[in-house]
Parts: sequence; structure tokens; C-alpha cells
Amino acid sequence: MGTTDLLLTGDINCKDDGLLSDDPLARIAGELASADFRFGNLEGAFHDPTVALPYKPGWYHCEPEMVSRITGSFDAVACANNVHFGEAIAPSLHRLDDAGMPHSGAGNDLTAARRPAIVERGGTTVGLLSYTSVFWPLGHAATDDSPGVAAVRVRTSYQPHPRLIEMPGAPAIVRSQPEAADLKAVCDDITRLRERVDVVLVYCHWGVTGIDDAAEYQQVLGRAAIDAGADIVAGAHPHVPQGIELYRSGAILYSLGNFMFGWKLHPHMTSDGLLARVQMRPGQPWTLSFTPVGRTDHGQIVTHLPDSVDGRRIGDRVAELSQRFETLVEAQGDRFVVTRAGGGNDFGRRPS
Repeated sequence: MGTTDLLLTGDINCKDDGLLSDDPLARIAGELASADFRFGNLEGAFHDPTVALPYKPGWYHCEPEMVSRITGSFDAVACANNVHFGEAIAPSLHRLDDAGMPHSGAGNDLTAARRPAIVERGGTTVGLLSYTSVFWPLGHAATDDSPGVAAVRVRTSYQPHPRLIEMPGAPAIVRSQPEAADLKAVCDDITRLRERVDVVLVYCHWGVTGIDDAAEYQQVLGRAAIDAGADIVAGAHPHVPQGIELYRSGAILYSLGNFMFGWKLHPHMTSDGLLARVQMRPGQPWTLSFTPVGRTDHGQIVTHLPDSVDGRRIGDRVAELSQRFETLVEAQGDRFVVTRAGGGNDFGRRPS
């Protein structure tokens, strides 16, 4: 087999709110078509658009017909997030099924929500799992007998600043850790899936909106997923790009930012994103690169070359954020390439 290309996008919201063109993907159709696999985080259920989410003021579901904006351009979508909720889940997933769009992360019960989506192309199988740590604590997480999302609870605490006695008012240090039982469940899902597919992809809805530094628990969860057998962990929810870590033989993209987002409430943070490409070569290390993406005033998704103002701004920030993970991000041609700062590349080479 030759090289197999896998594309990853950030948040996708198909709300018909005047921000999406009739064909929002027209200007990157060639890029999407060039890949063997295409995945993204679907942050918006296809249900009655007049129904507001009870815990999220001003937020409404997406029009059912807007599913047409993604069909044919994606191979599977992650649905574990803070806007797939309650009674909207079943009809939304039914519309995805009717459109031939595999999905993971939400379902009519916990078993269904944790079920992977498996996609095969050219003899290669990719398994998608999806989890969220951003969810409403009442009636949102799937249970054994109620619909919801595959959730990972996180415990947050606050550690006093080390100079607090000397410096009153100093900010506390935020600590966060995933609940042990939920972390184990995620790892068990990954281990089982590892035996069935060639590539394990995990989408995690995590982090803090508008914050480009990864929270402590994101690294704990991301690394545990790789240790359990995942090849790639892709992050969503912050709505801005975050850093990238090459950990052991896997990659953790802490946040891919936004991709397609038809929502007027947050125009200041719904444009920047990363279109990540993983090139998988049998018997060789894989390569990871990304192209910054944005949106035109007419709602079409566009790529930003590294030598453009926006491309340089986004790419340089991701490079800065990745330094803490000892990851090197460098512009090469029409994209940014991700490698280990110390050299060497075992990405995609799983231990025998």
C-alpha cells in the first residue's frame, strides 16, 4: 500500500444563522477530496431550530436540512460535546444515519454513545471514538437507559499561589484531573478498538472556551489514551487552536480550533482553526502537518498559507504553545510540519 492521508478538522456547527454560504466548503473542496479519511467534531445537533438548550442561553439546534453541508465531505463525525443534548440526540443521529454519515460519542444509551464509528478505505480501517468533559451535570451524560453523550468527568481544585503569604491576591493555580472510573472506561474502549482497526482516532471535547493553553487534565487524558492504544487524539471545544504534543508513538492535538461555524454569538473566536493532515506510510513513521484555516465574510472556509499574515499568526502561536510539549512546529512549503524538538520520529510506530 502507498501513503494514506487522514484529515482532521475542529468544530463544525451548521447553524443557518446567516454566516454560512450555500457551499461553505467550496474553496477547500480539493483539499478535502485529496484525503482518504476526513473527520471533524460536529458541535450542533440537527433538530428543531426553535428549541433553545435549557442550560445554554441563546443557543439553538441546527436546522435538519443543514446536514447537507457536510455529507460527502466527511467520512465520520464526533458527537460527544456540550450541545448534543437530550431529546435532540435521537433525531439528529437518525438524520446522520440517513445521510450515510458514521458517528460516535452520542446515543440512545451509554453503550451506543461509546460505540466506535469504523470507516474503511483501500484496505485501511480507522476507528473513531468521541468523549466530552464539557457537559451539563444534569441529564446530559448518557446512562444505561437514557440518551446522552459519552462523558468524562473532571475534578477541579485550586492550589494557593506559592507566594500567597507574601503577595495577597495572587491567583490560585488550577489543578484538574479526570475521574479514575471514567478514565478507565475510555482506556478500555480504546484497548478493545485497537484489536479491530489499523488506526485509532479519539476526539476529546475538552479545555476552556477561548483559552489557548491546555488544562492539566487534557494532557492526563490525552496521554492515557495514547498509552491505551490510540494513535491520534484530536481536541475540540476551546474554539481556538492549542498546542500539539508527539507523545510516544502517538500525537495529541490539544485543540484544532474551529472549522465551519455558522453561529453569530461568538464571532471573535469562530474563525481560527487547523486543518491537520496525517500521512500514514506502511512500515515507516507517519508525518503530521497542518494548514491554518479561517472563514471569509461570505462564510466560506479558506486555508492560510504560512507566509500570509493570518497563516503566520496562527502557525507561530501553535509553535509557541507546542514548545512546552517539546514539539517543533515549522513552516515548510504550503503547511506547518510537526516534529519532535529533539529529533527522531516514531509517530505511528506502535510497540511490537
